[in-house]
Amino acid sequence: MSVSAQDAIIAVLQSAEPQAKAQRARETASLWDGGALAFDPDWHDHVPDRPARPERPRLVPPARVPRRRLNSEAGRAALLHAVAHIEFNAIDLAFDMALRFGSAAELEGDARHAFLTDWIRIGDDEARHFQMVSVRLSELGTAYGDLDAHDGLWAAAMATSDDIAARLAIAPLVLEARGLDVTPGMIERLQSAGDDDSANILRTIYTEEIGHVAAGRRWLDHVCEQRGENARETFHRLVRERFPGGLKLPVNALARAEAGLEPDFYETLLP
Repeated sequence: MSVSAQDAIIAVLQSAEPQAKAQRARETASLWDGGALAFDPDWHDHVPDRPARPERPRLVPPARVPRRRLNSEAGRAALLHAVAHIEFNAIDLAFDMALRFGSAAELEGDARHAFLTDWIRIGDDEARHFQMVSVRLSELGTAYGDLDAHDGLWAAAMATSDDIAARLAIAPLVLEARGLDVTPGMIERLQSAGDDDSANILRTIYTEEIGHVAAGRRWLDHVCEQRGENARETFHRLVRERFPGGLKLPVNALARAEAGLEPDFYETLLP
């Protein structure tokens, strides 16, 4: 007998303890793939504005998040802590995407199930990434929560909670795409510091994030097609309206192209 997919997703969002959230996310994805969860498109209960959060890390303005040189173990731990925080938030971003927008009018029939499958599986990836980074942090003598972090990712989620196109434009196609731009440099710096173990974890995350960005582009195209809009023009408008910081240089054109982001999709938004 199937149980409510909505209830399972809310349980992920309401899990505050980091390892418990990651494990619940992975279990929910397994249940979904096994056909044990049923999504009710007529469900209209309240979606939590903010997911549950642990007491630590302390959230501070971005400029106050610690940055250290990677030639020290403490510096590498600080970098990985920042990555862990991104992946922890990304679990909630993916499951919030499924819950908040799974009933969107633009998702009819098979499209709804495909959309849910994509974002639940992406949430599973993010949970696995968080677990991988957490293990590496423990090997470096620290843990997620030991250092300060910021709330920028969820601020972007709050700014796009009213519109599926806006969330798709900002979460995967700006924020995750930025990860494609900067992660290769982080990998190189870790390798130069002799930390191949950390570099290999980031390489796995980087490779899989290309697929996440591709899913964002695929579903933005679908939503815009259903609305009779041009996806590129809609993306440009939404970035200008919903992401005041704008896009940044440098960009990883090759990885973006692999994810379906051709240069004319984003170049006019660059400084």
